[in-house]
Amino acid sequence: MADMLPFHVYDVFTDRPYAGNPLAIVEGADGLDGAQMQAMARQFNLSETIFVMRPDDPAHAARVRIFFPTAEIPFAGHPTLGCALHLFSTRAAEGETEAKIVLEEPAGLVPVRVAAQDGGLEGIFAAPVLPAPHPGEAPPDLVAEALGLAADDVGLPGHAPALRAGGPAFLFVPVRDLSALGRARPAEPAWSRLMEAGDVGAAWLYTPETAPEADWRARLFAPGAGIPEDPATGSATAIFAGQLREAGALGDGTTRVVVRQGVEMGRPARLVLEADMAGGDLAAVRVGGAAVKVAEGRIAPPPA
Repeated sequence: MADMLPFHVYDVFTDRPYAGNPLAIVEGADGLDGAQMQAMARQFNLSETIFVMRPDDPAHAARVRIFFPTAEIPFAGHPTLGCALHLFSTRAAEGETEAKIVLEEPAGLVPVRVAAQDGGLEGIFAAPVLPAPHPGEAPPDLVAEALGLAADDVGLPGHAPALRAGGPAFLFVPVRDLSALGRARPAEPAWSRLMEAGDVGAAWLYTPETAPEADWRARLFAPGAGIPEDPATGSATAIFAGQLREAGALGDGTTRVVVRQGVEMGRPARLVLEADMAGGDLAAVRVGGAAVKVAEGRIAPPPA
Protein backbone atom coordinates (compact mmCIF):
# COMPACT_ATOMS: atom_id res chain seq x y z
CA MET A 1 0.00 0.00 0.00
CA ALA A 2 1.23 3.50 -0.82
CA ASP A 3 2.47 5.64 2.03
CA MET A 4 -0.44 7.14 3.89
CA LEU A 5 -0.92 10.90 3.98
CA PRO A 6 -1.96 12.92 7.04
CA PHE A 7 -5.40 14.49 6.99
CA HIS A 8 -7.30 16.81 9.30
CA VAL A 9 -10.99 17.69 9.51
CA TYR A 10 -12.03 21.18 10.59
CA ASP A 11 -15.43 22.75 11.09
CA VAL A 12 -15.19 26.16 9.41
CA PHE A 13 -17.08 29.41 9.95
CA THR A 14 -17.85 28.38 13.50
CA ASP A 15 -16.12 28.50 16.88
CA ARG A 16 -17.63 25.23 18.12
CA PRO A 17 -17.39 21.64 16.86
CA TYR A 18 -20.23 20.03 14.90
CA ALA A 19 -21.41 23.32 13.45
CA GLY A 20 -20.39 25.29 10.39
CA ASN A 21 -18.98 23.58 7.30
CA PRO A 22 -16.74 20.50 7.66
CA LEU A 23 -13.54 20.46 5.61
CA ALA A 24 -10.98 17.74 4.92
CA ILE A 25 -7.35 18.91 4.60
CA VAL A 26 -4.89 16.44 3.04
CA GLU A 27 -1.22 17.31 3.53
CA GLY A 28 1.81 16.15 1.54
CA ALA A 29 -0.22 15.90 -1.66
CA ASP A 30 2.60 16.77 -4.09
CA GLY A 31 2.72 13.25 -5.52
CA LEU A 32 -1.00 13.02 -6.25
CA ASP A 33 -2.55 13.67 -9.65
CA GLY A 34 -5.96 15.20 -10.19
CA ALA A 35 -7.75 11.86 -10.57
CA GLN A 36 -6.36 10.65 -7.25
CA MET A 37 -7.39 13.87 -5.53
CA GLN A 38 -10.88 13.56 -6.97
CA ALA A 39 -11.19 9.99 -5.74
CA MET A 40 -10.10 11.05 -2.24
CA ALA A 41 -12.59 13.93 -2.25
CA ARG A 42 -15.34 11.42 -3.09
CA GLN A 43 -14.10 9.23 -0.24
CA PHE A 44 -14.38 12.07 2.30
CA ASN A 45 -17.71 13.07 0.69
CA LEU A 46 -17.67 16.52 2.30
CA SER A 47 -18.69 19.60 0.37
CA GLU A 48 -14.99 20.33 -0.25
CA THR A 49 -11.58 18.76 0.30
CA ILE A 50 -8.34 20.76 0.01
CA PHE A 51 -4.96 19.26 -0.91
CA VAL A 52 -1.81 20.95 0.40
CA MET A 53 1.46 20.98 -1.57
CA ARG A 54 4.79 22.81 -1.54
CA PRO A 55 4.40 26.37 -2.85
CA ASP A 56 5.88 27.48 -6.15
CA ASP A 57 7.14 30.60 -4.34
CA PRO A 58 8.82 29.84 -1.00
CA ALA A 59 7.49 33.14 0.35
CA HIS A 60 4.01 31.61 0.31
CA ALA A 61 2.61 29.06 2.76
CA ALA A 62 1.38 26.42 0.31
CA ARG A 63 0.02 25.58 -3.11
CA VAL A 64 -3.45 24.04 -2.89
CA ARG A 65 -6.12 22.38 -5.01
CA ILE A 66 -9.79 22.22 -3.97
CA PHE A 67 -12.33 19.57 -4.95
CA PHE A 68 -16.07 19.05 -4.65
CA PRO A 69 -17.03 15.35 -4.46
CA THR A 70 -17.63 15.64 -8.23
CA ALA A 71 -15.17 18.21 -9.66
CA GLU A 72 -12.21 20.50 -9.02
CA ILE A 73 -12.91 24.21 -8.44
CA PRO A 74 -10.51 27.18 -8.74
CA PHE A 75 -11.36 28.80 -5.41
CA ALA A 76 -13.62 28.29 -2.43
CA GLY A 77 -13.97 30.17 0.82
CA HIS A 78 -14.25 27.63 3.59
CA PRO A 79 -11.33 25.48 2.34
CA THR A 80 -9.18 28.61 2.04
CA LEU A 81 -9.99 29.79 5.55
CA GLY A 82 -9.81 26.35 7.16
CA CYS A 83 -6.51 25.46 5.49
CA ALA A 84 -4.89 28.78 6.44
CA LEU A 85 -5.96 28.40 10.06
CA HIS A 86 -4.69 24.83 10.13
CA LEU A 87 -1.29 25.89 8.77
CA PHE A 88 -1.17 28.61 11.42
CA SER A 89 -2.27 26.35 14.29
CA THR A 90 1.22 25.01 15.08
CA ARG A 91 2.63 28.52 15.22
CA ALA A 92 -0.28 29.62 17.41
CA ALA A 93 0.42 26.75 19.80
CA GLU A 94 3.96 28.09 20.12
CA GLY A 95 2.66 31.50 21.16
CA GLU A 96 2.39 33.39 17.84
CA THR A 97 -0.74 35.54 17.90
CA GLU A 98 -1.17 36.63 14.27
CA ALA A 99 0.25 36.15 10.78
CA LYS A 100 -0.47 36.42 7.06
CA ILE A 101 -0.83 33.10 5.25
CA VAL A 102 -0.70 33.25 1.42
CA LEU A 103 -2.13 30.30 -0.50
CA GLU A 104 -1.47 29.65 -4.19
CA GLU A 105 -4.83 28.65 -5.69
CA PRO A 106 -5.81 28.11 -9.34
CA ALA A 107 -7.85 31.33 -9.16
CA GLY A 108 -4.80 33.29 -7.94
CA LEU A 109 -2.95 34.18 -4.77
CA VAL A 110 -5.18 34.36 -1.70
CA PRO A 111 -3.83 36.17 1.37
CA VAL A 112 -5.42 35.22 4.69
CA ARG A 113 -4.92 37.25 7.87
CA VAL A 114 -5.05 34.81 10.78
CA ALA A 115 -5.04 35.29 14.54
CA ALA A 116 -5.26 33.32 17.78
CA GLN A 117 -7.89 34.87 20.04
CA ASP A 118 -9.44 33.63 23.28
CA GLY A 119 -8.11 30.14 22.72
CA GLY A 120 -9.54 29.90 19.20
CA LEU A 121 -8.44 30.59 15.64
CA GLU A 122 -9.95 33.25 13.40
CA GLY A 123 -9.06 34.58 9.97
CA ILE A 124 -10.18 36.69 7.06
CA PHE A 125 -9.23 36.22 3.40
CA ALA A 126 -9.22 38.60 0.46
CA ALA A 127 -11.22 37.29 -2.50
CA PRO A 128 -8.88 36.72 -5.47
CA VAL A 129 -11.53 37.83 -7.98
CA LEU A 130 -14.03 40.67 -7.54
CA PRO A 131 -17.70 39.93 -8.22
CA ALA A 132 -18.85 40.34 -11.81
CA PRO A 133 -22.03 39.56 -13.77
CA HIS A 134 -22.21 36.01 -15.08
CA PRO A 135 -23.77 35.35 -18.50
CA GLY A 136 -26.93 33.31 -18.51
CA GLU A 137 -30.62 33.63 -17.81
CA ALA A 138 -32.68 33.33 -14.63
CA PRO A 139 -36.35 33.95 -15.48
CA PRO A 140 -38.17 34.89 -12.24
CA ASP A 141 -41.02 32.44 -12.82
CA LEU A 142 -38.56 29.60 -13.38
CA VAL A 143 -36.55 30.64 -10.29
CA ALA A 144 -39.64 30.34 -8.11
CA GLU A 145 -40.72 27.03 -9.65
CA ALA A 146 -37.22 25.55 -9.32
CA LEU A 147 -37.19 26.34 -5.59
CA GLY A 148 -40.73 25.18 -4.86
CA LEU A 149 -41.81 28.74 -4.02
CA ALA A 150 -44.61 31.04 -5.07
CA ALA A 151 -43.74 33.91 -7.40
CA ASP A 152 -44.28 36.49 -4.66
CA ASP A 153 -41.81 34.64 -2.38
CA VAL A 154 -38.94 35.73 -4.63
CA GLY A 155 -37.49 39.26 -4.44
CA LEU A 156 -36.79 41.99 -1.92
CA PRO A 157 -36.94 45.79 -2.27
CA GLY A 158 -33.94 46.70 -4.41
CA HIS A 159 -32.92 43.04 -4.83
CA ALA A 160 -33.68 40.73 -7.76
CA PRO A 161 -32.34 37.30 -8.76
CA ALA A 162 -29.00 37.62 -10.52
CA LEU A 163 -26.15 35.51 -11.86
CA ARG A 164 -22.73 36.52 -10.54
CA ALA A 165 -19.22 35.09 -10.56
CA GLY A 166 -15.97 35.60 -8.71
CA GLY A 167 -14.04 32.42 -9.42
CA PRO A 168 -17.09 30.14 -9.10
CA ALA A 169 -20.49 31.34 -10.30
CA PHE A 170 -23.81 31.31 -8.45
CA LEU A 171 -27.42 32.27 -8.90
CA PHE A 172 -28.32 34.73 -6.13
CA VAL A 173 -31.96 34.63 -5.09
CA PRO A 174 -33.45 37.10 -2.62
CA VAL A 175 -36.53 35.74 -0.87
CA ARG A 176 -39.07 37.76 1.05
CA ASP A 177 -38.68 36.33 4.56
CA LEU A 178 -37.32 33.53 6.74
CA SER A 179 -40.44 31.46 6.19
CA ALA A 180 -39.88 31.40 2.42
CA LEU A 181 -36.21 30.65 2.94
CA GLY A 182 -37.08 27.69 5.15
CA ARG A 183 -39.55 26.29 2.62
CA ALA A 184 -37.19 26.48 -0.37
CA ARG A 185 -36.04 23.20 -1.93
CA PRO A 186 -34.64 22.29 -5.37
CA ALA A 187 -37.60 21.02 -7.36
CA GLU A 188 -37.10 18.97 -10.50
CA PRO A 189 -37.36 19.21 -13.45
CA ALA A 190 -37.44 23.00 -13.10
CA TRP A 191 -34.21 23.04 -11.08
CA SER A 192 -32.17 21.43 -13.86
CA ARG A 193 -33.72 23.78 -16.43
CA LEU A 194 -32.78 26.76 -14.27
CA MET A 195 -29.19 25.63 -13.75
CA GLU A 196 -28.81 25.06 -17.50
CA ALA A 197 -30.32 28.45 -18.36
CA GLY A 198 -28.03 30.20 -15.89
CA ASP A 199 -24.93 28.12 -16.71
CA VAL A 200 -24.35 27.60 -12.96
CA GLY A 201 -24.48 24.69 -10.56
CA ALA A 202 -25.69 26.36 -7.37
CA ALA A 203 -28.18 28.86 -5.99
CA TRP A 204 -27.51 31.01 -2.91
CA LEU A 205 -30.74 32.23 -1.31
CA TYR A 206 -30.82 35.09 1.17
CA THR A 207 -33.16 37.22 3.24
CA PRO A 208 -32.82 39.68 6.15
CA GLU A 209 -32.00 37.99 9.46
CA THR A 210 -33.99 38.66 12.61
CA ALA A 211 -31.28 37.44 15.02
CA PRO A 212 -29.45 40.41 16.54
CA GLU A 213 -25.99 38.98 15.82
CA ALA A 214 -26.42 38.85 12.03
CA ASP A 215 -27.70 40.93 9.10
CA TRP A 216 -28.62 38.21 6.58
CA ARG A 217 -29.63 34.53 6.59
CA ALA A 218 -28.61 32.36 3.63
CA ARG A 219 -28.92 28.87 2.21
CA LEU A 220 -27.06 27.26 -0.71
CA PHE A 221 -28.20 24.34 -2.87
CA ALA A 222 -25.86 22.55 -5.31
CA PRO A 223 -27.15 18.99 -5.74
CA GLY A 224 -25.48 18.55 -9.13
CA ALA A 225 -22.09 19.04 -7.46
CA GLY A 226 -22.86 16.41 -4.84
CA ILE A 227 -23.85 19.06 -2.27
CA PRO A 228 -27.59 18.88 -1.52
CA GLU A 229 -27.14 21.86 0.83
CA ASP A 230 -24.01 23.67 2.01
CA PRO A 231 -23.76 24.88 5.62
CA ALA A 232 -21.42 27.82 4.85
CA THR A 233 -20.25 29.14 1.48
CA GLY A 234 -17.42 31.64 1.71
CA SER A 235 -17.05 32.22 -2.04
CA ALA A 236 -20.77 32.99 -2.45
CA THR A 237 -20.62 35.31 0.55
CA ALA A 238 -17.77 37.19 -1.14
CA ILE A 239 -19.71 37.49 -4.39
CA PHE A 240 -22.76 38.65 -2.42
CA ALA A 241 -20.96 42.00 -2.28
CA GLY A 242 -21.98 42.40 -5.92
CA GLN A 243 -25.64 41.96 -4.99
CA LEU A 244 -25.31 44.53 -2.21
CA ARG A 245 -23.61 47.00 -4.53
CA GLU A 246 -26.34 46.58 -7.16
CA ALA A 247 -28.97 47.17 -4.46
CA GLY A 248 -27.27 50.42 -3.40
CA ALA A 249 -26.42 49.01 0.02
CA LEU A 250 -22.69 49.81 -0.15
CA GLY A 251 -21.27 53.30 0.19
CA ASP A 252 -17.68 54.41 -0.27
CA GLY A 253 -15.40 53.06 2.43
CA THR A 254 -15.75 49.69 4.16
CA THR A 255 -19.10 48.03 4.85
CA ARG A 256 -19.23 45.04 7.20
CA VAL A 257 -22.14 42.61 7.32
CA VAL A 258 -22.64 39.26 9.06
CA VAL A 259 -24.31 36.31 7.34
CA ARG A 260 -25.72 33.23 9.09
CA GLN A 261 -25.96 30.04 7.04
CA GLY A 262 -26.57 26.38 7.84
CA VAL A 263 -29.25 27.14 10.44
CA GLU A 264 -31.89 25.02 8.70
CA MET A 265 -29.40 22.13 8.54
CA GLY A 266 -28.63 22.20 12.25
CA ARG A 267 -25.06 23.37 11.49
CA PRO A 268 -25.20 27.14 12.11
CA ALA A 269 -22.32 29.12 10.65
CA ARG A 270 -21.23 32.74 10.93
CA LEU A 271 -19.55 34.50 8.01
CA VAL A 272 -18.26 38.08 8.10
CA LEU A 273 -18.25 40.02 4.81
CA GLU A 274 -16.22 43.21 4.38
CA ALA A 275 -16.60 45.18 1.15
CA ASP A 276 -14.44 48.18 0.23
CA MET A 277 -15.93 50.72 -2.16
CA ALA A 278 -14.07 53.58 -3.88
CA GLY A 279 -15.69 55.95 -6.36
CA GLY A 280 -18.82 53.79 -6.50
CA ASP A 281 -16.94 50.63 -7.48
CA LEU A 282 -15.93 47.58 -5.48
CA ALA A 283 -12.22 47.76 -4.66
CA ALA A 284 -11.79 44.73 -2.40
CA VAL A 285 -13.85 42.01 -0.76
CA ARG A 286 -12.93 39.97 2.31
CA VAL A 287 -14.64 37.10 4.13
CA GLY A 288 -13.77 35.89 7.61
CA GLY A 289 -14.70 33.58 10.42
CA ALA A 290 -13.41 30.96 12.85
CA ALA A 291 -12.58 27.26 12.59
CA VAL A 292 -12.10 24.35 14.98
CA LYS A 293 -10.37 21.01 14.49
CA VAL A 294 -12.53 17.93 15.04
CA ALA A 295 -10.55 14.97 13.64
CA GLU A 296 -7.23 13.81 12.24
CA GLY A 297 -5.75 10.65 10.80
CA ARG A 298 -3.97 9.11 7.84
CA ILE A 299 -5.37 8.07 4.46
CA ALA A 300 -3.98 5.86 1.71
CA PRO A 301 -3.98 7.47 -1.74
CA PRO A 302 -5.80 5.54 -4.49
CA PRO A 303 -3.66 3.89 -7.17
CA ALA A 304 -2.36 6.30 -9.81
